[in-house]
Amino acid sequence: MNNRYNRHIILSEIGEAGQNKINNARVLVIGAGGLGCPILQYLAAAGVGTLGIIDFDDVDETNLQRQILYGKKTLGINKAIAAKERLRDLNDLITINTYSEPLTYQNAVTLFNQYDIIVDGSDNFETRYLVNDACIISEKPLVYGAIFKFEGQVAVFNHNGGPSYRCLFPSPPPSGSVPNCSEIGVLGVLPGIIGTLQANEVLKIILGIGEQLSGKLLCFNALDNQTTILNVNKSMEHFEKVLNEKPRFEQKELSITCDTDMIVSLQEITSFSEVQFIDVRELHEEPKLTGTNIIQIPLSSLSDQLHKISENRQKIFFCQSGIRSKKALAIAKNHHKSLCYSLKEGANELLQQLKNMQHENA
Repeated sequence: MNNRYNRHIILSEIGEAGQNKINNARVLVIGAGGLGCPILQYLAAAGVGTLGIIDFDDVDETNLQRQILYGKKTLGINKAIAAKERLRDLNDLITINTYSEPLTYQNAVTLFNQYDIIVDGSDNFETRYLVNDACIISEKPLVYGAIFKFEGQVAVFNHNGGPSYRCLFPSPPPSGSVPNCSEIGVLGVLPGIIGTLQANEVLKIILGIGEQLSGKLLCFNALDNQTTILNVNKSMEHFEKVLNEKPRFEQKELSITCDTDMIVSLQEITSFSEVQFIDVRELHEEPKLTGTNIIQIPLSSLSDQLHKISENRQKIFFCQSGIRSKKALAIAKNHHKSLCYSLKEGANELLQQLKNMQHENA
């Protein structure tokens, strides 16, 4: 073991005692995507004794631009499982636990209680607020990271009396109002930069060295290499609000989860008899799709307009890339709507399919 971790051990700030701390640490990583891949790779290489990986998504070809643990051989495989196989080859001395399921209010606190540090590599606001609140309730430090096009953020929350994510962002933006990287794009190397910074914060917390980003938000711009650190003030109001919700926490529902068998492809829906398409993109988004069997209800207002969708027809939610349509499906399910599906493909592919059908029927 000493030979594997020699470059750590010869550092006077770490030594054998510090490496033992790393080997005994238990870290849970939320999401094995763009951020999760470098986080997991460096923590596994460093010898973090127990790594947990939770991700219910499968590897897709579009992931390969930035999610460095995967290759063509892992396409279609659950990300947590695929990541574990790669990490086992990197370091077979550590324990890797995989959870190929969504993170929900029902399982978050129980899961977090099994680990020392929680690392957020998620890509949506619903999960970020869930992770933050579960960290407060389980009293776990949270290493946060986020990316957007060419910019990234890193911070440490709920650590040594420091602020939480809600102290910086008290409430989430309206659903669907902020696109994620699958909808707006992201520079391929950016999650590597931000994820590595997150892994660095994890090791500093384990070792108790350096100046951690507790109470600070590091902002990085890949276009001009500018790094800015902002101070984050703690607000006990947000902590108290979350803790007051604790008795009801496990009864809440997370609107982004849905059954994979309710996600369909364009090919599959050709066998459906009566179909209604629901466009959950914002009104300004292109391309425009019109037709007697297509209605537009933006995701941000879907809950209030569910009465507009058909009760009897098979309902297909679609968006630009299949992300928001999954959320729309979950919202419909939470309101006990039946015969609802999320379309894997996006508006461009659907438009082409409709054109082809019109041509065939001409």
